[in-house]
Amino acid sequence: MSARPRFDRGHTDDLITFLTESPSPYHAVASAAGRLEKAGFRQVEETASWDGEAGGKYVLRGGAIIAWYVPEGAAPATPYRIVGAHTDSPNLRVKPVPDTGAHGWRQIAVEIYGGTLLNTWLDRDLGLSGRLTLRDGAHRLVSVDRPLLRVPQLAVHLDRSVNSEGLKLDKQRHMTPVWGLGDVSEGDLIRFLAQEAEVDAEQVTGWDLMVHSVEPPAYLGRDRELLAGPRMDNLLSVHAGTAALTAVAGSGQGLSHIPVLAAFDHEENGSQSDTGADGPLLGNVLERSVFARGGSYEDKARAFAGTVCLSSDTGHAVHPNYAERHEPGHHPMPGGGPILKVNVNQRYATDGSGRALFVAACERADVPWQPFVSNNSMPCGTTIGPITAARHGITTVDIGVAILSMHSARELCGAKDPYLLANALTAFLGD
Repeated sequence: MSARPRFDRGHTDDLITFLTESPSPYHAVASAAGRLEKAGFRQVEETASWDGEAGGKYVLRGGAIIAWYVPEGAAPATPYRIVGAHTDSPNLRVKPVPDTGAHGWRQIAVEIYGGTLLNTWLDRDLGLSGRLTLRDGAHRLVSVDRPLLRVPQLAVHLDRSVNSEGLKLDKQRHMTPVWGLGDVSEGDLIRFLAQEAEVDAEQVTGWDLMVHSVEPPAYLGRDRELLAGPRMDNLLSVHAGTAALTAVAGSGQGLSHIPVLAAFDHEENGSQSDTGADGPLLGNVLERSVFARGGSYEDKARAFAGTVCLSSDTGHAVHPNYAERHEPGHHPMPGGGPILKVNVNQRYATDGSGRALFVAACERADVPWQPFVSNNSMPCGTTIGPITAARHGITTVDIGVAILSMHSARELCGAKDPYLLANALTAFLGD
């Protein structure tokens, strides 16, 4: 086996950069594409004819990216090895009519996206990011990465029971951010963001905008063994998958399969979109790649039959203050390496064969790993894993990194886990 690139603390440093430059799914795929371009990958348009040439290629669609590397001499029926992830995170998203306010306050109307922990967005300095759509159909990324908005919590003097009975938030009435004083002016926000993006506000006819915390990621703890930051669910996996794919593509080692990164949007609300895992994007890309290499439907069926996907997403580390909420025999810890997720009701796609594939990759990479299963009294969430397995009929294994504060505006993981995950993914894609 040829030497494989290995990741260390520098990978986590680069993750901090990636998180900072990726406040929205649209920024995340642009950041990933930039890293792929530096590694020699080239973008292909879905509306163009594709060639069967060897090398790295990628497709962008909205907040999703599919990238793959075709080795020299790859046959049409060559199977794929896929790292699956998602680019979206729970947050607050701007409504179609954004300008609102009351009692002398100017505010921005927002809608709750995904299963966010609402209280984590209170009393936090917030920016705005996303994309603007122009009259000609072009898009402009925009990011105001400075304190712009704030969702103020009601003072304890006006909510005397908050500490004894808990905080109760109404999504419609209590989560509207403030961004100034004065009368509401229709079109004010879009005029402001158009100026930030250096485009004519009259040309902006659509937008996909969201709120993000402007507090940067940071190492935490006496020995800096923890990492705190936003959107680790699931940009941590997108970043690791991008690093693994580019490492394998640049390693020069022979491959008997085609390595793929599939980073989807809209996982946090069910994946049912043209850029979600329940849409046709991945299947179309893989099928077209087979046909571009001169393959037939039979070749496609053979390639899919031999394909394996690692669905990489975050999972729950054992919480020291709520250990009773976890399965007693399964307490994943930060720093303990990636987790293997199992749920017999198929909320995760892992079975015994999948476990063996994942363990083999970790052993090749000399990476520790941890099993994860939920407490029977605490039903678990799900991932793109079961969707990918069912939609495409391919073997899928659910894995990830154990974190605390999942779906918070700011999450927490072990500082070693991002590069341990990247090393395991590299072994999976490369061997």
